[in-house]
Amino acid sequence: MKRATGQAFALVLVTAPGLAMARRLAKAVLKARLAACANLVPGLESHYWWQGRLARSSEVLLIFKTTRPRLPALEKCVLGNHPYDTPEIVVLPLTAGNVRYLRWLEESVQPATGPARRPKTRSRARSGVRPSAP
Repeated sequence: MKRATGQAFALVLVTAPGLAMARRLAKAVLKARLAACANLVPGLESHYWWQGRLARSSEVLLIFKTTRPRLPALEKCVLGNHPYDTPEIVVLPLTAGNVRYLRWLEESVQPATGPARRPKTRSRARSGVRPSAP
């Protein structure tokens, strides 16, 4: 495990009203290279205060892995594509992780200079095995 220097990495939590919207948000963020990865966790039941009343809704949780410098643009992208008046956007510092994964994360959010670089083991990702970072 390597400590992330200067807390250069972050996890961003965003909720969406459904899987279709969560997929659109993930695609927009990833295409803009504002995150290296987006996990979608369906089946979330949220309970919260809204406009002076207790509310409840089914939602999908998105977990974005990104770098701190990409946070302002990621927030702008989510706000510009999200249907909620006040979407949840919560940032947690990522303070440590596998050195190869963190290197891959950092490389993945750099502006593309050519064709997108894919992990060598991408085909295994479809079978449920997480690809190793390049």
